Amino acid sequence: MHSPEKPATSTRAPSHLFYQSRLRRPLVDRAEGIYLWDQNGNRFIDGSSGAMVVNIGHGNRHVIDTMKEQMDRVTFAYRLHFENQPAEDLARRIAGYMPDGMDKVFFVSGGSEAVESCLKFARQYAVAVGQKQRWKIISRFPSYHGGTLGALAVTGYAALTDPFTPMMKDMPKIPAPTAYLDRDNLSMEEHGLRYADRLEETILAEGAESVLAFIMEPVGGASTGALVAPDSYYSRIREICDRYGVLLIHDEVMSGVGRTGKFLGGDYWNCRPDLIALSKGFGSGYSPLGAMVAPSRMVQPVLDTGGFQHGYTYAGNPLACAAGGAVLDEIERLDLIGNAEAMGEVLRYELVELSKRFPFIGDVRGKGLLLAAEFVEDLVTMKPLPKEQNAFQRVVDIAYDKGLIIYSRRTRGGVEGDHFLVCPPMIVTRQQIGEIVAILADTLRDLANELDLPVNK
Repeated sequence: MHSPEKPATSTRAPSHLFYQSRLRRPLVDRAEGIYLWDQNGNRFIDGSSGAMVVNIGHGNRHVIDTMKEQMDRVTFAYRLHFENQPAEDLARRIAGYMPDGMDKVFFVSGGSEAVESCLKFARQYAVAVGQKQRWKIISRFPSYHGGTLGALAVTGYAALTDPFTPMMKDMPKIPAPTAYLDRDNLSMEEHGLRYADRLEETILAEGAESVLAFIMEPVGGASTGALVAPDSYYSRIREICDRYGVLLIHDEVMSGVGRTGKFLGGDYWNCRPDLIALSKGFGSGYSPLGAMVAPSRMVQPVLDTGGFQHGYTYAGNPLACAAGGAVLDEIERLDLIGNAEAMGEVLRYELVELSKRFPFIGDVRGKGLLLAAEFVEDLVTMKPLPKEQNAFQRVVDIAYDKGLIIYSRRTRGGVEGDHFLVCPPMIVTRQQIGEIVAILADTLRDLANELDLPVNK
């Protein structure tokens, strides 16, 4: 199997950009479908859709042509000065995919903004209906909800939150439903109820009158490696929120817009969230785009008491919304939600088969094309690999050198518990899954040799 040539990053001029680290990557040249090429002609398979963003694949002509047409008309019109048709059309279409009653859309530019909007709107709604005492937002540990200070306050990921703790109001956390780690005699249904009941315990401990909302990802993202709770968890969470008048916020930034094989991850369990955050695959990488979706029953009291005191310059941008509408066109035209479900089953099967060859894979999980595999040192105890081995980073680097891009994080609070995600664009074919799995197999073999991990013949 051909591997890309090592990028000659050392000969390039120093960059004036900086992000998380000093890591240099090759300059991208072009992209099409599930592939990207660097300026040296090396091809990479986008096995993670960027950061689980490019749901419909790269270089889609319909989206690009729609954006060009919109650019010829108007690229920016501030929402206080004009309404615009792409935003109106997209809001109407998105409402049609939502649970009953979720009929109002507030556009933003990304996932952190979408979550931040949900948090602030929930608080302003409470104030509008005479419940000023409610302000606490319970979330899960581990979890990730965004990089802004409000979103970080409900994030449970120590490496990302610890430096900023003095600057924000840290919010209560309950354990994420990591039932796959539990070693007891409870059924999965019992596990789900037990994890959900931690929400009730925390509401009562905090004082029910002070709790505003509970935020969760129906299907986990990078912080938990595509975690899926036992089925019983979801309805019990809704029951508890109803019992105490607590709003339920679903963070569907990663799991939404078809990636899991349903339009919303929560659709698997017929969930009834009060607020929904969308982004990533919503714009599919063609334009920064996200949204908060809310019901009229909550929007009207807020508007009646002075309006939502919140907003972003690019909210409802006509170019971004034109892109979002074209992305929906392609999802519908190509039945990409159906393909995500079908190809997700194929990919999941192949990942399980890899776990038989590489017994340091302790769990394979997820829905549709939001899938992850977690490394362990011991399959019985599920003890994680030694964190000093940095397996989560090494698996990404080895795969990258072989021409496959995957995504990784640490499952157990960001400190240890290595996992990687395989989340190709929703246009992926069986043949392309075969390419991905072949490179993954080579990658895991090299990782095993490097870290002295077991391999079955």
